Amino acid sequence: MISASPLGASLSSPPPEFSAEVAAQEVAAHFGLRGVFAPLTSERDVNYRLTTDRGSFVVKLANPAEPAEVTAFQTQALVHLEAADVPVPRVLRTNAGACEVALPQGILRVLTYLDGQMMYRALPSAGLRASVGSMAARLALGLRGFDHPAASHVLQWDIKQARTLRPLLQDVPDDLRALATSVLDRFDADVAPRLPGLRWQVVHNDLNPHNVLVSDDGLSVTGILDFGDMVRTPLVCDLAVAASYQVDAAAPLTSLIDIAAAYHAALPLRRDEAAMLLPLTETRWLTTLCITAHRAARYPQNAAYILRNMPVSRAGLLAFAALDRAEATQTLLTALRLT
Repeated sequence: MISASPLGASLSSPPPEFSAEVAAQEVAAHFGLRGVFAPLTSERDVNYRLTTDRGSFVVKLANPAEPAEVTAFQTQALVHLEAADVPVPRVLRTNAGACEVALPQGILRVLTYLDGQMMYRALPSAGLRASVGSMAARLALGLRGFDHPAASHVLQWDIKQARTLRPLLQDVPDDLRALATSVLDRFDADVAPRLPGLRWQVVHNDLNPHNVLVSDDGLSVTGILDFGDMVRTPLVCDLAVAASYQVDAAAPLTSLIDIAAAYHAALPLRRDEAAMLLPLTETRWLTTLCITAHRAARYPQNAAYILRNMPVSRAGLLAFAALDRAEATQTLLTALRLT
């Protein structure tokens, strides 16, 4: 039996049971769609790609441990973005005009399927980093003004919740535990006290390479997927999440500036926000290390998927640890003309 986890029910519960046969019956009944169902990977939900004569769709069943109002928050954000110029999935309405269907297994939704190459298959480049930064800013601008009663729900993947990771440090690989502890100590002492003074809004909060589609040449972002980690948090935390997957460990500061400058050009950062980008980015790496190590130990059958971003986090933490922090922050501020 799995013991209680400090991550809470949403991140500690396995995906629900929802076979392709049952999914086909429910989707046909509520959405009038029939076709071929193929499973898609997911950390805590159940997802299928549905191919029909009307095109392709994503069938999503939310983890029943996720509160219904949080699922509704994600759905309504996508509805809000229908008026924005950003390439995100669209919410399909049911035969009765609803956006969601409450089933015994969880909440069912159907979204349009976005074609494209996953970013993790593309070669890293300065151009791609700039495109990620620009798209992150466009998406944040599209979500500006959106709010929901569940927007401030507690999600462990939210960087501002990092101080609650301390019980998970024991799951971090031995060779990284001392470094991870120092990052968390720095967050508690220097970062967390400054967060209330920053700009806050609803953000995507998970622009990782498995949630971003890119062009065939791998140089530009063409789509954004998976709004399951959305939350209201400091705006710059969203950029830090995106940056944590774009930093090149061989040139950490240069690559961070690539994405930050493109974001700043589309959605100008304040000086206090930009000054927080380095510690927030490393805190995201810490979050990834702690949560994925903990979850992989609990769900070894899904460990390969859960741990897919751990190597990037390891490399990033080690690269940032070698920087002179004050000098690196000043270089970033100078590059953004915020000195």
